[in-house]
Amino acid sequence: MEFDVRYSSHPEDARHLTTGQLRERFLIDTLFVDDRATLAYSHFDRIIAGGVRPVRGPVALEAGKELGTKSFLERRELGIINVGGPGTVTVGADTFALSGQDGLYVGMGQGPVRFASDSAEAPARFYLNSAPAHQAYPTEHITLARAKKVVLGDAASMNARTINQYVHPAVCKSCQLVMGLTELAQGSCWNTMPCHTHERRMEVYFYFDMAADTRVFHLMGEAAETRHLVVANEQAVISPSWSIHSGVGTGRYSFIWGMVGENMEFTDMDFIPMDTLK
Repeated sequence: MEFDVRYSSHPEDARHLTTGQLRERFLIDTLFVDDRATLAYSHFDRIIAGGVRPVRGPVALEAGKELGTKSFLERRELGIINVGGPGTVTVGADTFALSGQDGLYVGMGQGPVRFASDSAEAPARFYLNSAPAHQAYPTEHITLARAKKVVLGDAASMNARTINQYVHPAVCKSCQLVMGLTELAQGSCWNTMPCHTHERRMEVYFYFDMAADTRVFHLMGEAAETRHLVVANEQAVISPSWSIHSGVGTGRYSFIWGMVGENMEFTDMDFIPMDTLK
């Protein structure tokens, strides 16, 4: 297992960073490596974002020195969405079959957690978010059909999209983790515009379902000091609470969002007037 530790940054720092420095601090460029759990540990609310691609055999989720605990979920909760071929997640003595776009919530204190693919030719790719937890909630298998659907945007604004809420109070209980998958309608390319911040929570965006030459221009930074990251398929962006988070793609894409912080209110957003953006 591999941990990549990312430290917190003040919003004024981002004004002076080069493209390379922005990417080093906020872009998670490699999430899936064969037979390994690849994890980024961010000091923004101590969220962990990562990926597991088991090919030759099962892969276990271990604690590591970075957590300072005996097991990964001793003081954490976990959200998982499979973006690859069919596979299984074993939590303790229970095994859950996850097809493409199936999700799983695993509460604090559960485990050990092991990931496996049904086929080495079409391996599962388990994307995960984990957050510190203070209470144990039951493990929940969440299919795409079970996720709560929220339809937003329109074709005229090129942002028609369906938000599938997986780890969400309307679907299952969690301590602070909220997680879902957004699918853009055919012909739409903006994921959020007008954009917003939510000072009380941070977020990680994971972009996937993209062609090899498709790119998403992810907008970040303060409203009057915007920056951008050019993101390829199966890469993720750490979005601090002080940063806007909006993006536009050159082709089809979907994304998984995970949020942690002071509350779990999906609509707790501070919208940015268009004339404020610079």
